[in-house]
Amino acid sequence: MKFKDLLGLSISNLKRRKLRTFLTVLGVIIGTASIIVMVSLGIGQSELQMELISASSSLTTVSVYGGSSGMYYSGSSQSGQSEEPLYITDEVMEQFASLPHVTGASPMLNYYVIAKQGAYENNFNLVGVSHEYMENIPLGEGSVPKAGDKQLSLIYGNMIQRDFSNAKTGEGYWSTGEEPDVDLVNRPVFIIFDPDRYYQSQNQNQSAQDMTGAESGETVQPVTPPKKYIIPTAGIVEGGPEDWNQYSYSVYCDVDALKSQLKTVFRKDPIPGQPTNKKGKPLSYFVYDQAEVYVDDMDNVKEVQDMITSMGFQAMSNVEWVESSQKQMQAQQAVLGGIGAVSLLVAAIGIANTMMMSIYERTKEIGVMKVLGCDMDNIRDMFLLESGFIGLMGGVLGVLCSYLISRIINALYLRQQMQEAAMYGTVMGDISRIPLWLVGIALVFAVLVGMLAGFFPAKRAMKLSALSAIRNE
Repeated sequence: MKFKDLLGLSISNLKRRKLRTFLTVLGVIIGTASIIVMVSLGIGQSELQMELISASSSLTTVSVYGGSSGMYYSGSSQSGQSEEPLYITDEVMEQFASLPHVTGASPMLNYYVIAKQGAYENNFNLVGVSHEYMENIPLGEGSVPKAGDKQLSLIYGNMIQRDFSNAKTGEGYWSTGEEPDVDLVNRPVFIIFDPDRYYQSQNQNQSAQDMTGAESGETVQPVTPPKKYIIPTAGIVEGGPEDWNQYSYSVYCDVDALKSQLKTVFRKDPIPGQPTNKKGKPLSYFVYDQAEVYVDDMDNVKEVQDMITSMGFQAMSNVEWVESSQKQMQAQQAVLGGIGAVSLLVAAIGIANTMMMSIYERTKEIGVMKVLGCDMDNIRDMFLLESGFIGLMGGVLGVLCSYLISRIINALYLRQQMQEAAMYGTVMGDISRIPLWLVGIALVFAVLVGMLAGFFPAKRAMKLSALSAIRNE
């Protein structure tokens, strides 16, 4: 019997029992859709996590911090002979840049300043970085300062403006709900590089009568307010006051320009936040709070991280966390897929039951086919085609249902994401994602399950005695 004839006979047999066929196919639809949706949720969570990591920081970046207290770095330092605390200096930055697989390294010098414009005031973290680092900052206005420019200019985070408050009333964005009347681009911004001295002078003016020295008649040396510097704005990070990103809350500048500015402000006095020698004198070089080392490929990040750690520094990257997260996600996907597979197993039992019932109802038909000399393989193939066709129909309809369910889940998840994206900076995206390879595997799996479920009924049909089948009522 030709394959075309077998296929036509199988389809006609399924049509004769429409309700039973529909219920059996429905079981396969539910099982296939369950597997696809469950696995798609695991895939979506894994990809969303990777996108969030990529948005907040690079997967090929190693963050380096100074060694823990008590650790020392014995290299060719400025002193040449004595051991020094494990500081990140320009010399150390050159060593980082010369490591294998490293494409570049940027120091990060954090320094808190006070900014004033009119009645408004704000204190924020000023971060001195390399020119290469600033080139990766997405700007909504302005441009990155030119490389080698000694004039200090600032790149403001997009959320800095809303954090200005009225110095007299204390009112700001969080109390009024309105952005303060501050223009960081078109109006001058005064920067105070000595906050401690500024606050001391302010407190001195406001509560001079309460000072202990004044009550005892002693002469108190007045604290003169620090000088204010007009620092031009180079640019502003893209995004509105509610659009969070990793650059939103800080102000960036060229690290060499910042060092030059701090030397001008403090001259021979110690710079706040910078270490001093045993006599309390400032060091002849700057010490950075941290550094970022850029690696050529994600596969080499762990190797570079280990090399930096062996130098005594603390090195962190997202690679270890990503690997751990991926293992957890893979286990989660296996669990979710297993839950869906249970539904398909139940559907397989339904297919087997349908095929067995079909054999009992078509015993005479099978007997006649054997008497007429029909090959045993044809009888087997006929039942396997019927069960496989049930699996195929259920698989195709299950895929369509899974896409519909996925769209509903993503639409419901979108509302929650919109709120979290504004508050915590989460990445917008679908939580249920169905790749084409998952669709292909689900279809093949559904057909195989159908044919395996029909295999034993088909073997039973082959073993039926022809005479007994003909006499069967």
